Amino acid sequence: MSRTGDAAGVTRAEYCVIACAEAWRGDGEVLASPMGLIPSLGARLARRTFAPDLLLTDGEALLVGPDGAAEGWLPYRRHLTMVTGGRRHVMMGASQLDRYGNQNISCIGDWERPDRQLLGVRGAPVNTLNNPVSYWVPRHTRRVFVERVDMVCGVGYDRAAAAGPSATRYHRIPRVVSDLGVFDFETPDRSMRLVSVHPGVTVERVREATGFPPAVPAGGVPETREPTAGELRLIREELDPAGRREREVPGV
Repeated sequence: MSRTGDAAGVTRAEYCVIACAEAWRGDGEVLASPMGLIPSLGARLARRTFAPDLLLTDGEALLVGPDGAAEGWLPYRRHLTMVTGGRRHVMMGASQLDRYGNQNISCIGDWERPDRQLLGVRGAPVNTLNNPVSYWVPRHTRRVFVERVDMVCGVGYDRAAAAGPSATRYHRIPRVVSDLGVFDFETPDRSMRLVSVHPGVTVERVREATGFPPAVPAGGVPETREPTAGELRLIREELDPAGRREREVPGV
């Protein structure tokens, strides 16, 4: 198991879980829709600690607790109401992301004759225009963080602004979390900003792995916050005792 070398022996994967959990801080009673292992661990950790009002689902018809036990029903009509009214916060993946948060999960290369076919557009446009959407990228490279996405699936800040109030009403990208650091879009032009680097990662490494220059605060970039002892216990003993997180983010 690769570790970052700090006193607590916290792994890179565990910092990523913490960073994903923080995406839901302050959301209140919204439906958390994490896609993938690390985001799911983050959402469940947030629910168990600082965000007790979060709603979690089994992906079908049930509301579940952080231990997976059923807590109630979520009929499809109610789910759609939450989706289209800003009451859900999704954390999706991305095959490509640009500086304004436009996301691609459909194809690589020209749309009419792509070099590679991916998942397809799926629900990305509806998600990004109707409720907050964050992103999780387990391998931060220039192939993912690009100057211009080959196809827009998830809508970024520039395109939402160009479309007008109907697109910006619920549009928000709170966080992008990668295996190198955490980003937001709290800049005057709504371009991607480096918020923190995970321990063992430098700002220069992030710049080298990014296909556009991310905004960097003049006062410096802090490290991603340390998990508490209680959070580490929950991750290691209750949420992911098999250590699957370490296979998704192997470490330094």
